[in-house]
Amino acid sequence: MSLVSLSQQLLYHGYNGTEGWTGFVNEGTWVIFAIILVPVYIMLVAWFTGTPRDTKSGLLGVSYLVGLTTSMWVGMFVLTVIIGVVFYGGAPEPVGAPGP
Repeated sequence: MSLVSLSQQLLYHGYNGTEGWTGFVNEGTWVIFAIILVPVYIMLVAWFTGTPRDTKSGLLGVSYLVGLTTSMWVGMFVLTVIIGVVFYGGAPEPVGAPGP
């Protein structure tokens, strides 16, 4: 057993990389956006259809949600690129070269 195959066995436990872009839409993404976030969707609809209606407050809430979500996604993307460069010798797939 070579050093490369031993390190892959220790790091990945026999699992190979996914086909195509890593992190692209798969089962987990559908579960999160279709099931887990249903209460958030209901809350957003209630801000604009409930009584009393206050469109200004509803838009303020939507802008807060979009801002928080964007900051988390961008922050995790930057962290992922940094981890890829430091520990794996290159940026991950959407930024760097495709994987196996």
